[in-house]
Amino acid sequence: MRKKEMIAMLLAGGQGSRLGVLTRKVAKPAVAYGGRYRIIDFPLSNCINSGVDTVGVLTQYQPLRLNQHIGIGIPWDLDKKNGGVTILAPHVKVGDSGEWFNGTANAIYQNIDFIDSYDPEYVLILSGDHIYKMDYSEMLRCHKENGAAATIAVMEVPMDEASRFGIMNTEDGDKIYEFEEKPAQPKSNLASMGIYIFTWDRLREALIEDNSIHPDSDFGKHIIPKMLEEGQPMYAWRFQGYWKDVGTIQSYWESNMDLIRTLPEFNLYEDFWKIYTNSDHQPPQYTAPCGKAEEALLSDGCEVYGEVYRSILGPGVIVEKGAVVRDSIIMAGTVVGENSLIDKCVIDEKCKIGKNVQMGVGEDIPNELKPAIYNTGITVLGMNSVVPDAVVLGKNCVISGATVAADYPGGKLESGKSVMREV
Repeated sequence: MRKKEMIAMLLAGGQGSRLGVLTRKVAKPAVAYGGRYRIIDFPLSNCINSGVDTVGVLTQYQPLRLNQHIGIGIPWDLDKKNGGVTILAPHVKVGDSGEWFNGTANAIYQNIDFIDSYDPEYVLILSGDHIYKMDYSEMLRCHKENGAAATIAVMEVPMDEASRFGIMNTEDGDKIYEFEEKPAQPKSNLASMGIYIFTWDRLREALIEDNSIHPDSDFGKHIIPKMLEEGQPMYAWRFQGYWKDVGTIQSYWESNMDLIRTLPEFNLYEDFWKIYTNSDHQPPQYTAPCGKAEEALLSDGCEVYGEVYRSILGPGVIVEKGAVVRDSIIMAGTVVGENSLIDKCVIDEKCKIGKNVQMGVGEDIPNELKPAIYNTGITVLGMNSVVPDAVVLGKNCVISGATVAADYPGGKLESGKSVMREV
């Protein structure tokens, strides 16, 4: 392999359990976003836009859809003989020994041989589950100017929210002297974004040493504190721009809704920083004479015969005559039946909503089974779910699988209730 100045390692193996049924069958980075995209499209696009042409994608939980989406990296111009994109799954090593990735740093440790094969000066560590645009070349320039062992991307957050984050305390020139994980009384508001550049020989040594102590080695818990204790030079790099951790149903919904503002805070369509994706060829969207779409983002292949307001529709979504969709996200291949009402819902791919259905109506009561996940009034349908004709679903309801009329006594599912069927 030809030597690379910097390669990227993209951590994409997380389950994303706070997204509930949306990640029941897919890894969080493979969840659809903004109609035609997937979450992992953003760090991959950032890489190629930043001149980083070698990316290792570390997968673990439900990787099929993610692997299919990435393929050989053609949409991101990462189909290269020397470099490009490589899927890195947990694997058996010497003899018959093998184990799952047990922490963010442990995942990198288990792929030292892959990194060594490119003999890089620097390694960029990324998460595969954030929505943002970032020029990593600017961060690398800062890293080199400071002669840093590690550079950590940070964002300023409101001081009253700083206790929710890993906080970097800095001195003159943004040199880090202390890292505090969710401090009760934070000294600063510089929150770590989970994006790191390491000088590879420094990181390599730290990973090997820490592995013998912490088999679940993590960057925030182990590696960064260890390097700080050793007095290695570490710097914060301040990012200013849109960044969203879409790790909850509410934050996922909010970030999607940000896209349909008249002047969106986050623009998906800038020519100078394109977001690339692997998408099927679809015919143009179609809005029938009887249809209406206002403040809506309609992907290719959509057919709207009803009314759509403040919503995002993925490729191939059909909204039949008389149906009304409001404040909702509907993913690819879903059909909304005639005269149905969809109000503040997130509906996954390839679902079938019957005729005369009402979803998202009634009292805002947290979900009985998982109140910590479904508690903001959003009703959620998992992939391939079916809702029969003429039923009424409340708020914070969860549907998974092909449900039938018998699942809805009296034709209703009260707010906070769930119907879970294996599909």
